[in-house]
Amino acid sequence: MPYRVRVLAMLFFLVLVMYFDRLCIAVAGPRIQHDLNISPSKWGWVIGAFTLAYALFEIPSGMMGDRIGPRKVLTRIVLWWSAFTALTGAVSSYPLMLVVRFLFGAGEAGAFPNSATVIQRWIPNSERARATSVIWTASAVGGILTPLIVVPIQKIYGWQFSFFLFGSFGLFWAALWYWWFRDTAAEKPGVSAAERELIGDPIRRSGHGPPWSKLFRNGNFVRLLLMYHTYCWGAYFFLTWYPTYLQLGRGLTEDQMKIASSLPAWVSLVSLLGGGYLSDRLARRHSLRVARSAVGATGLIISGVCLALATVTRDNTLAVGLLTVGGGAMGMMIPVSWSICVDLAREHVGAVSGAMNTAGQVGSLISSVAFGYLVEWTGSYDRALMPLAAALIVSGCLFASIDPSKVLVPHSRETVASGS
Repeated sequence: MPYRVRVLAMLFFLVLVMYFDRLCIAVAGPRIQHDLNISPSKWGWVIGAFTLAYALFEIPSGMMGDRIGPRKVLTRIVLWWSAFTALTGAVSSYPLMLVVRFLFGAGEAGAFPNSATVIQRWIPNSERARATSVIWTASAVGGILTPLIVVPIQKIYGWQFSFFLFGSFGLFWAALWYWWFRDTAAEKPGVSAAERELIGDPIRRSGHGPPWSKLFRNGNFVRLLLMYHTYCWGAYFFLTWYPTYLQLGRGLTEDQMKIASSLPAWVSLVSLLGGGYLSDRLARRHSLRVARSAVGATGLIISGVCLALATVTRDNTLAVGLLTVGGGAMGMMIPVSWSICVDLAREHVGAVSGAMNTAGQVGSLISSVAFGYLVEWTGSYDRALMPLAAALIVSGCLFASIDPSKVLVPHSRETVASGS
């Protein structure tokens, strides 16, 4: 098996563990809110505490990976977030929950930017969108499995035990990653000369970060940030509020929620793989802009329309169906959006993808907190969902305007680093 495929397998399990730990609180949310007497607006701040820390530490963690390599950085990231996943199960008050979830978010920050750096260093250009789609399918698998695992556990042992269990998974991954992985194929014994040639030269590492002042005057970069910001308004709903929406907004039972909340992830499995495959295929036959922007924009607009239609139907079956398609369709844009970061940023991919994800998490923070207040102010979960649907449509239009062929930061001429 080629070594780059083994690297992808490790990244797949990284994201799987990440989504187990991240989605656990969404599935356990109704029980936690009941046990700790947390209102919808306060629960929005519990979600927001994670998102705020995640946004603050994205760029520093991505830049750190660019400088010292993803081997060390991802090891630190996983150990940190695993500790605070387990500690979530020991929380007994609302203020402490805010602190623990903030520190959990600080730990998870940088996982995806450093994964993008790994892809740039280990995956040839012609395979990058597909490679990105493979690791992101782990998020869909996590979305499918988490409610199926958490609901039975919390029925028997309580919601706390699910956090203790999931927190232990990352310890095994971090140990294996640090022992086996190397930052470039040139540093890894056993990689054949043919595979090294296919992957290409080791990434050139600059001794400084990207020129931020120039980037923020670049329309392409600004549109990238706005696109991901508005995308996360809709995407984060499925990672945080969706189980609560189904139970408290739509009146589904806990067992019905367990099945319904996993359905968007099933569609995402198809759209993630399909989006990456289609993008790479279009890149060979058409322009890079068609390959990336058209695929991403289509998924986002379909998603926004489906969410908008779900807010105006009273039929629970139809609503769940529309939300399933809407939540799944946005998976088309994920592999191409992260591939665009590789296309645009080159050796600064960790920093630029971190900036993109930071912009997204600002949207996640605003929407997750606002959703709780909107539920209380309007008395309706459906009305609270309407702005999120509109944001997805805006995101699709922004995606269509990005040109991935215009590199943001040209390759530096500094020497090739030998690795860390």
